[in-house]
Amino acid sequence: MRHALDLARQAASLGEVPVGAVIVDPKTGETIAEGHNSPIAGHDPTAHAEIVAMRAAAEKIQNYRLTGLHLYVTLEPCAMCAGAISFARLGKVIFAAADAKGGAVINGPKFFDQPTCHWRPEIEQDTAHAEEAATLLRDFFRSRR
Repeated sequence: MRHALDLARQAASLGEVPVGAVIVDPKTGETIAEGHNSPIAGHDPTAHAEIVAMRAAAEKIQNYRLTGLHLYVTLEPCAMCAGAISFARLGKVIFAAADAKGGAVINGPKFFDQPTCHWRPEIEQDTAHAEEAATLLRDFFRSRR
């Protein structure tokens, strides 16, 4: 999660919403891919940190299924990202800050609890880093008001 937080800071320095994501192979500890929010720079509304990291991981392993891999992300995934996580068959999602407005894992639609969801990863909230991730987001938006 520490690396994901560094990626979130990198996103903020580029004027992007500070969210970072890292995909790890839990068997080896190897970082497979990483990403941070980049919809502004990429002119891509789908370029959330999770999507960027999943695209890079799929390219690296040459498979759209990321079965068994773990995703560390600084913010609770939104509905779009939760859908992509399900399609990718990630084994586990670990997120730091909950997102009462836009989250879709423990908040909002609770995507993985829906009967139409065909794959449900293990979910864990990293409460040890939740406040740090939330502070990055609050400070980012406060500076823009």
